[in-house]
Amino acid sequence: MAIATRHWDRRRDGGLSFTELGMGTAPLGNLYRAVSDAEAEAVLERAWAAGVRYYDTAPLYGFGLAETRLNRFLRGKPRDEYVLSTKVGRLLRACPPDARDGVGKWFDVPSRQEVYDYTYDGVMRSLEASLERLGLDRVDILFAHDLDVFNHGTREALEGRLTEFMAGGYRALVHLREQGVIRAFGAGVNEWQPCQWLAERGDFDLFLLAGRYTLLEQEALESFLPLCESRGIGIVIGGPYNSGILATGPVEGAHYNYDLAPPEILERVRRIEAVCARHGVRLVDAAFRFPLMHPAVVSVIPGGQGMPEMESNLAALEARIPPALWADLKAEGLMRPDAPTDAPTA
Repeated sequence: MAIATRHWDRRRDGGLSFTELGMGTAPLGNLYRAVSDAEAEAVLERAWAAGVRYYDTAPLYGFGLAETRLNRFLRGKPRDEYVLSTKVGRLLRACPPDARDGVGKWFDVPSRQEVYDYTYDGVMRSLEASLERLGLDRVDILFAHDLDVFNHGTREALEGRLTEFMAGGYRALVHLREQGVIRAFGAGVNEWQPCQWLAERGDFDLFLLAGRYTLLEQEALESFLPLCESRGIGIVIGGPYNSGILATGPVEGAHYNYDLAPPEILERVRRIEAVCARHGVRLVDAAFRFPLMHPAVVSVIPGGQGMPEMESNLAALEARIPPALWADLKAEGLMRPDAPTDAPTA
């Protein structure tokens, strides 16, 4: 299988080449269930064998477990053959098992407490710790992690963190990029509005936007995505299945935005799935392909906790979607009329 690549070269240093299908590693940090080392290794090796060359991780994912699993997997892989991103904004503090964070979310992981820190020193310490866990001397991209209301609770709390970041962490990222320690930086966020706020105030290269430009949600087309397109800012799409519902369909227990899907979301997905069925297309295939049609999008990283999910992602990558499907979704009011539906050139 030959996976198409997309080139981003805004910084004019040769740029970075992303495979359209990337690998998000939160599930391999034992998100929602424990995964054995052997199973995690098998999924990563399957992705590599299929041609996947973009890998995204973070200290948060399994409190370091995802990064240490990547350490073993990437050892011996030619460093210039893949793109790697990790994140800053949280430091991990060792603690007794009964005091650890993430109980019920992360399973069989190190006992750690997460400490938000978007300062200059916090970014530098976070990168140093990530390099140790990864066993590498460099990463390609650093994303400031979770600068959104979803994680910080209130708009006032978020504004405080954004101010902290721009006064400190942002300066650290600029210095790291100028020194060639990293090649690009941005933010990895669950909401497009803070991304736009940041883009309007700093020189950002890429954003990792999770769950907010999907077959189900396209509000980011209002202003954020046009801004990125005009400035040459690349977009990595995380959560293309909106926490699962665009992969499973509107089944009982389907998840949307990290929780059980409410009735109105179930109904909308039911209608989208019906249009897909009329064209003989799997819902998950359409959901994967949709964001890649936007010219600013460089990669989609759905993640995969087990081999069935990995194989499904690879099948979605190969699927061909008839243009009439997108036209019907727009005609039925299930997609914004201004959503791009012509695949951009690689």
